[in-house]
Amino acid sequence: MKTMKKYIYSLLTVGVASMALVNTSCIEEVVPTTVATTEQVGASAKSTEGLLFAMPQYLNAGNDDYHFQFGYGCMIHVRDVMTGDMPITFHDYDWFSPWTENDGLSKNLARSSYIYNYYYKLVQTANNLISVVNPESASEETLGNLGAALAYRAMTYLDLARMYEFLPNDKINGVNADGNNVTGLTVPIVRETTTEEQSRNNPRVTHQAMYDFILADLENAEKYIVGFKQTSKTFPHLDAVYGLKARLYMWNEDYANAEKYARLAINEAKNLKTVPMTEKECLDTKTGFNDITKWMWGAQQTSEDYTVQTGIINWTSWMSNETSFGYASAGPYVMIDKSLYDKIAGSDFRKRMFKAPKGSPLYGKSEYLDAEAAESYPDYASLKFRPNAGEMEDYKTGAASAFPLMRVEEMYLIEAEAAAQQDPGRGVSLINSFMKNFRDPSYNCKAATKDDVVQEIVLQKRIELWGEGHTFFDIKRLNMPVTRSYPGTNYDDSKAWFNTTTRPAWMNFVISQSEEDNNNGVVGWNNPDTSGCYDVVAQE
Repeated sequence: MKTMKKYIYSLLTVGVASMALVNTSCIEEVVPTTVATTEQVGASAKSTEGLLFAMPQYLNAGNDDYHFQFGYGCMIHVRDVMTGDMPITFHDYDWFSPWTENDGLSKNLARSSYIYNYYYKLVQTANNLISVVNPESASEETLGNLGAALAYRAMTYLDLARMYEFLPNDKINGVNADGNNVTGLTVPIVRETTTEEQSRNNPRVTHQAMYDFILADLENAEKYIVGFKQTSKTFPHLDAVYGLKARLYMWNEDYANAEKYARLAINEAKNLKTVPMTEKECLDTKTGFNDITKWMWGAQQTSEDYTVQTGIINWTSWMSNETSFGYASAGPYVMIDKSLYDKIAGSDFRKRMFKAPKGSPLYGKSEYLDAEAAESYPDYASLKFRPNAGEMEDYKTGAASAFPLMRVEEMYLIEAEAAAQQDPGRGVSLINSFMKNFRDPSYNCKAATKDDVVQEIVLQKRIELWGEGHTFFDIKRLNMPVTRSYPGTNYDDSKAWFNTTTRPAWMNFVISQSEEDNNNGVVGWNNPDTSGCYDVVAQE
């Protein structure tokens, strides 16, 4: 452990002092090396395989310029620390603290550029395949590959839209410094047919235009993916396409269709032998939340990935407190918010995915890879994401784990909330069914009004999907406040003690300076910079 901490420190000294604007060309060099050009491939299934495999590979693409640059897992972690559900032990090693503290998130900084550019390179990997397939003449297998690419693109744009769409909040209004009202604007759409000339003047689109675009992709994905031959869950299949539709309809507040497609996703997942994880699976010290076979769709890190080979710039390093090679165990431990933890019933096994405070009924009831090492973990430390095979020491094995992109449990909870938005009674019935059958036999939802039922379902969703990047979207969509400063809070980073009254202003991401430099269509139409707009709330 001491050797690895010294290694982390030496790398930190190289890069931490310069988090200001990085050269755009440096960021743009981070592209998947397996992506071929359209001139190099034809439209056969075999010739599109390289393009197909580039998509899941790019989920774990990264570099060591800044130690948050480890691909899609970074996007998940950024969103989670921007909520009130994931305190990180305050530490100089925490590269994610700016997002926690709402500090230094302006358009001309590397952290903002990385997120925006990463997502558009993920779009590019999908567009590279989409652009070479002619649906009129393609084989069924090639159409299946096209369906997977369309689903990847839909997931990417749905993330982008929900992160960058400017929505009202309690601090910053939608009129930016240029005098333009950006409320309701999402991001520019880059299609497979978009030319360079068009990309130079490509404005942000409205919520409705983005919704229409994503829905069209998903309609085609649903049609084409029936011929998809790849069985790996690093690719989306029909159940995941239905799941993306459920997410999209929730974002658009079309609750009837959200409920419909969540149920279709559940049923199709069941056909593919994917069901909610059991207590044993969730708490397993060797395979707990690192086994892609248990989910609808996931990202798989391998020992060949550069991010894994670094030992520390990868998902496992940041999310597993139990490794001896990672960042989390070197100081910035990942925790669940105390107030959220307190809302988990003692009879709910999910409470044991976190370290109980000494003196509480569940203290010592969780299973650890190393009980002696666990003594040093802070109260409420996460045990959810285990290193691969339970390997704490060897990063080449331990960091080669998977993390979820979509679990069937999310679909049960979308279905319940969507039903509650239409009929609270049906929502209560569905959340009771999910909880009693899969999480806590003693559970009984007593909420009655629509707002209370929705709040209870979202609470269970926050607990179930903790650490998976979804709570951000629900808070923003439902205009929920974030509360971090309260008596007994385990946010020990006092610079993060913010209590908002609505969705936080910081959940409206800014578009990077590099996009403004290359796309005149967004100049003057960026979201306002929210950095530092909230005052710290002292604990009473």
